This record gives sequence, C-alpha cells and structure tokens, in this order.
Amino acid sequence: MLPVPDAPQPAPPGTGPSVSVVVPARDDAAQLAVCLRLLAAQSRRPDEVVVVDNASTDGTAAVARAAGARVVHEPVRGIPAAAAAGYDAARGDVVVRCDADSRPGPEWVAELVAALGARPDAVAVSGPGRFLGLPPGLGTVLSALYVGLYVTAAGAALAHPPLFGTNMAMRRSWWLEVRGRVHRADPELHDDMDLSFRLDPGRRIVFLARPAVGMSPRALRPGPAAVRRLARAGRTLRVNWARERPWERWSARLRGTGRARR
Repeated sequence: MLPVPDAPQPAPPGTGPSVSVVVPARDDAAQLAVCLRLLAAQSRRPDEVVVVDNASTDGTAAVARAAGARVVHEPVRGIPAAAAAGYDAARGDVVVRCDADSRPGPEWVAELVAALGARPDAVAVSGPGRFLGLPPGLGTVLSALYVGLYVTAAGAALAHPPLFGTNMAMRRSWWLEVRGRVHRADPELHDDMDLSFRLDPGRRIVFLARPAVGMSPRALRPGPAAVRRLARAGRTLRVNWARERPWERWSARLRGTGRARR
C-alpha cells in the first residue's frame, strides 16, 4: 500500500472551464479509495470524477459510488478500452486523467487546468510522476530517469512530446475529434502513447516540469509485468507506424502542415 498524504480541506469547484477527472480501474478498490479521497481534497475540485470499472471482480464500483464518483462500466478488458470509455463519458470542457494508484497533490487539478488555459495552442498537457515509497534520493533519481527516458524515447517516435497517462489533461473538443482513431479494442497497447499518435501537424502537446503526481514503484520491478510493458511499447509503435512512418511524422511536424490520418 502506498503512503497516504494528509489531505487539506477541500474547496468548491472554481470558475472557468468545467473539469472531469477520469480514473480507469480494475480490481483496485483499496488504491482507488485513496485516490478518490485526494481528488475530493483538490483546491480546484473537479466538477465530476468518472471511474471506469473495467470488469472488476472486487468492490471497485462500490468504492467509487461511495465517494460520489460516476461509475462507467467497460466490459472489454484493457486500459485502452477503459480510458476511452471514460473520455467518451466525460462532460467537462477539460478532461483530466490519472490512475487508481495515483497520488495527486492538492493543487494538481488547478495546475493542469491553468497550464492548459495558458496555452491556447495546445490540445493537451502532461506532467511527470514521482515514485513513492522509496528513499528520497533514490526515488528522485529513479523518477527522473524513468520519466525522462519515456519522454525522450516516445518524443523521438512521435515527433512531439507524449502524453503520460498518470498525469495529463486534454481539451474535450480534441478528444471528440480523434476518438474514432484510437485503438481502443487492443489491450496490448499503451493507451497514452496511442492517443499521442493522434496529434496532427499544427496541434501541440506540452509536457510540463510540474505538477508531479505520486505513483507506485511497481513499474520498476523486473519480471513478467515489466516484459509486458516493453512489449506493449513495441506493439504501440508498430501499429501506429504502419499508418505513418516516423520520418513522415517528423517531416509533417517540421512543416507544420498535413492532414489527419484516418
């Protein structure tokens, strides 16, 4: 179990764009309960929290309802299907995403919404994660290496900064434009990277230095799960490069022109 930060007294939703937070979850009731408590304690409280129950066999849906979240059931297993179902259901002008085991600080929603509002040229913003439960120095170094490697490698593959599903916000209007082009039925893809591939020339994703979101260090553990994550990364690249080769993406990005890939 990850450590639980002390939660400040919550403030009501602020003015400006309406905000939906989407949390895909499967058999993660205990972790979700903590995440929802932290979302309720945001300085800029979301207008709604949408928990996508991805065919759970535990009390995930009950925990979500008890916390006041809206529950969407997605029977097709896999984060791509669950995340897409949550984005489809979201009603806010801004759609924010985290995971059931994410640990956002109290200013997380406010900072993401402000960052997106300050960049009218951007359709989405994303930020880093920091591993919890590790010695402070080691945690800082491993977090920087993990996120830095992802941003560098994925950015080279995409020809622009990637989205990081643990910590991101996008305009709902953009999701409505691209939702028919994501691979939501393939559970062996990284959904955040696949969505990042839907960015057309002339559009922008901004990767922020902050806010960072606390995340589980289980991503660092060797074993079958780590091998599967790497395999998913390779599959995500192959599926999307079949539509558009990396040099084509770079050429279109540098020109700032091009048409949407269907």
